[in-house]
Amino acid sequence: MSKRTSKQNDKPVTTAQKLGSVIKSARDIMRTDKGLNGELDRLPQLTWIMFLKLLDDSEKLHEVEAELEGISYKPTIQPPYRWRDWAANENFTGDRLKSFINNDEAILPDGTKGAGLLAYLRNLKSKTGRDRADVIAKVFKDVNNRMTSGTLLWDVLSKVNDIHFDKSEEVNLLSNLYESMLKEMRDAAGDSGEFYTPRPVVRFIVQVMEPQLGETIFDPACGTGGFLVEAYEYLKKQCSAQDWQILQKSIIGAEAKSLPLMLAHMSLLLHGFEYPDIDDGNSLRFTIAEMGEKDWVDIILTNPPFGGEEEDRIKNNFPPDRQTKETALLFLQLIMRRLRQRPKPGRAAVVFPNGVLFGDNICAKLKEDLLKDFNLHTIVRLPNGVFAPYTGIPTNLLFFDRSGQTDEIWYYELPLPEGRKTYTKTKPIQDEDFAECVAWWKNREENGQAYKYNFREAYNQVIKEATPHWNAAKKAEETANQIAKKVKELTEKIQSLQNSILDFSPSKDIARINNQIQVVKDEVKQAQTEEQIQREIAKDEKAKGDAIYWAIYNLDRKNPNIQQDFEHLPPEQLVADILDKDRRISEIMADIKRMLEG
Repeated sequence: MSKRTSKQNDKPVTTAQKLGSVIKSARDIMRTDKGLNGELDRLPQLTWIMFLKLLDDSEKLHEVEAELEGISYKPTIQPPYRWRDWAANENFTGDRLKSFINNDEAILPDGTKGAGLLAYLRNLKSKTGRDRADVIAKVFKDVNNRMTSGTLLWDVLSKVNDIHFDKSEEVNLLSNLYESMLKEMRDAAGDSGEFYTPRPVVRFIVQVMEPQLGETIFDPACGTGGFLVEAYEYLKKQCSAQDWQILQKSIIGAEAKSLPLMLAHMSLLLHGFEYPDIDDGNSLRFTIAEMGEKDWVDIILTNPPFGGEEEDRIKNNFPPDRQTKETALLFLQLIMRRLRQRPKPGRAAVVFPNGVLFGDNICAKLKEDLLKDFNLHTIVRLPNGVFAPYTGIPTNLLFFDRSGQTDEIWYYELPLPEGRKTYTKTKPIQDEDFAECVAWWKNREENGQAYKYNFREAYNQVIKEATPHWNAAKKAEETANQIAKKVKELTEKIQSLQNSILDFSPSKDIARINNQIQVVKDEVKQAQTEEQIQREIAKDEKAKGDAIYWAIYNLDRKNPNIQQDFEHLPPEQLVADILDKDRRISEIMADIKRMLEG
């Protein structure tokens, strides 16, 4: 060994440095394998390998605890499928190792024939269906070994073997390292990056939501488990030894994509979660009308996918007048349905794109449901670039609960750091960027960033303005229906007169009846014209009333304390402003036309 000369090299190697070095070495080895292309291949491969090492280390701890208590312990993974049986076996390398992992049937480390490793793990099952065996089977459902070189695979296993998941210091450090790897993967993922929410956003939401031990916390689109991990870490501080089982049962999630599902399980296990309860299906696959008290949860924290579309069979799980393919709007309905109504009202914090605030049609109807049955008390408006590079769409954090209707909505416009026009991948949002909002949260006053919208007052005003138009529409519709009834009676009279011609032979009687028929036909024509006019009036007045009413559900309320900088408004907002102005111009032009015709 060469003699060290630098003072820097004389410093002892810390656990963090050693772990970082181990992970880096494993990733460098994987870069040379032809079966792996980029971080989107390498990180999942490294994850499932570390997952199995973590499981074996935790099983060893359980075995020691059981021995101390004088009880028998049955491991979840049986020999010869434990990490110690094959990954640390120097006689089990190269092609033999690769075929043991990959094949449905293989030669096992002890020389017997049996199921290959991944096949064995996929088929694990407990008696209850809610045990660690089921978690493992769920995680490995779609996992494959992507490395083509058995030798390189063995080298990676040897590196991972230097990580000790039974040492709390290493686990804590590794969980931080893992977070940085998830972020790297998000950056590499492009359009697949929707399963990563910036941790400062997640931490802020958990902090202001203040979950309490015993409350059920649910993320229906949990991705890599960011909200679940942060909620777990927050609640851990409230826990005594006796509360551990309560905490383990309090946090649930769902994730349909196999890669983020595996990453979420790994992340939760690294943070000390024993049996992560994450459903591996699409949360939208259930008929919403069939959901009841059994499905209620206390808190929902989520960043549902937006911009995507769901297939028809998913859309059909929702009421006919609330059906849409837009994923974010379907998740909004699911969230509203699953929030606890009693005894203590449930509460939610959800990341939504700006389009949800100003959207109309089905989107407006859903906001009508939200503001009628829920208290949407706060909207935190995030600045540009928070989700870069995945999306540049402006986003908002919506906070609402089941305590009653919405009366006031507070808006907080999170400012960019001084001198910045946007967040970027290299300069992302930080925890300290939320500090002022956290301080404001419980002591709310209007300022340059915070403003209040009295929704109930505005609602009452638009009802007052829209009602005369709706009443005029109703009156015109009733008049049109009366005229339609008269038209029906006149048509029946014409039929009767035509039938009577058959009973008369004198030509003068036939001529008289034909004259009568013509008079009635003229009445019918005049009545039909009047009916059409009344229906047009009804349609027009209803449209006027509706335009006044539905405008109230445009929640894209501008900060009255800041002059709008149109040059830097996002394209979606500019389009919405233009469409809104076009609608108002059309209404004015229609009024002028009617006045001229009148």
